[in-house]
Amino acid sequence: MRELDRRVIEDQHVPALTLMTRAGTAAWQTLQRNWPKARDIVVFAGAGNNAGDGYVLATQALRAKRRVAVLNVGDPAKLTGAAAMARKRFLAAKGREQPFTGELLAKADVIVDALFGIGLDRPLRDHWAQAVERINASGKPVLAVDIPSGLSADSGAILGAAVRATVTQTFIGLKAGLFTGAGPSCTGELEFDMLKVPPRTFESMPPHASLLDDAHSPLPRRARAAHKGDFGHVLVIGGDHGMGGAPCLSAGAALRSGAGLVSVITRPEHVAGFLAGLPEAMVRGVDDAAEAAGLFERATVIAAGPGLGQGEWGRQLLTRALATPLPLVVDADALNLLATQPQTRGQWILTPHPGEAARLLQQSVVEVQQDRLKAAARIAEKYRAVVVLKGAGSIVAANGETPTICRHGNPGMAAPGMGDALTGIIAALVAQGLTLSEAARAGVQAHAHAGDRAAKAGERGLLARDLIAELRAVLNA
Repeated sequence: MRELDRRVIEDQHVPALTLMTRAGTAAWQTLQRNWPKARDIVVFAGAGNNAGDGYVLATQALRAKRRVAVLNVGDPAKLTGAAAMARKRFLAAKGREQPFTGELLAKADVIVDALFGIGLDRPLRDHWAQAVERINASGKPVLAVDIPSGLSADSGAILGAAVRATVTQTFIGLKAGLFTGAGPSCTGELEFDMLKVPPRTFESMPPHASLLDDAHSPLPRRARAAHKGDFGHVLVIGGDHGMGGAPCLSAGAALRSGAGLVSVITRPEHVAGFLAGLPEAMVRGVDDAAEAAGLFERATVIAAGPGLGQGEWGRQLLTRALATPLPLVVDADALNLLATQPQTRGQWILTPHPGEAARLLQQSVVEVQQDRLKAAARIAEKYRAVVVLKGAGSIVAANGETPTICRHGNPGMAAPGMGDALTGIIAALVAQGLTLSEAARAGVQAHAHAGDRAAKAGERGLLARDLIAELRAVLNA
């Protein structure tokens, strides 16, 4: 983003103050659209260019006959360049500013967060953290300028404390941190403005990440003469004692995602339940991996891990799956077993949640969440795998590829069985001929969209079965 700013200012000869004026004006217009009746506006100003954007917004608000107060958390006398000029214009327009104390917040209709932009690289402390805490505790709607203060623009980690905005107005380029980790919780609704930057500005600028694309489905239209053998055979392995529901959800999701055939290897005690609840699947109950002979040879892709357990039964079946040349989708306890004996294989997709990712990397969950993009890339490199790091802003990473972030999904999906469903979806897409990277990206996107459709009646109480029921509509859209 700094390089893009430099290109606009130096190469295209757009003065820094002009660019700042565009940004502050865009933020003001966003405030008007979202809160047209707001009369009292409080702007929190920091000590850099983000403060300059805030001063431009405040000046625009004054001209629109709003009551505006700028609270200086930093020392305004230290502002330089365009930010200092923006402050000078605000004061010339009879604007008022004062050191941050908090008394004005009770009367505010909207709070504007112009404390820090993308340059923050250390945790907020002292009066900076106090200002963020006061904003969050105010109960007022908050407009964040460019990025919520305290949120890492690169990783989505919270640096000590972070503003939880109602709306974030960002500029020129989207920041990866807005979409993963704590980003979605802090950003609120996101609005974007290019600030009239011409497309050539972005030439030879490789992205840090990209967003999953809704516009294109890699699944081809089915031929009229198609038969089930054309769409692959998914083998689901899992369901140790007491955990038969997990492979059932994976198998159901695979069927709803279009797999031609789905077989399941599970404990014998779960077979009757499968036949009653999912008669479309073929189920083999085994107490020993040797009893599953023949099933591996007929499969197109293996989904290993849902309810697998970490005992000898699960370990034997995973070892047998790893020995095949088939593509694998590895989840849940299969990942936990893999973490105890790391290996590289190729032709596999690993789908960890943050806890499983931490075990795969032998680090803490906090470290994973501090930089999810980095964690996903490290797993991909260590295990030579396509990786889906699940959670808010799920990430798909593979060696040599730009990581992708899914901006869809909802908190209702933090429920049992959602990961099992994702495993089945991805396996079904591999069975239908997608590459591993394509299947991971399309599977994550379909899973998120199905979850959003299922949550229209409310997020609380959402079940994995509700999501699976929406898959057919999503994948055929």
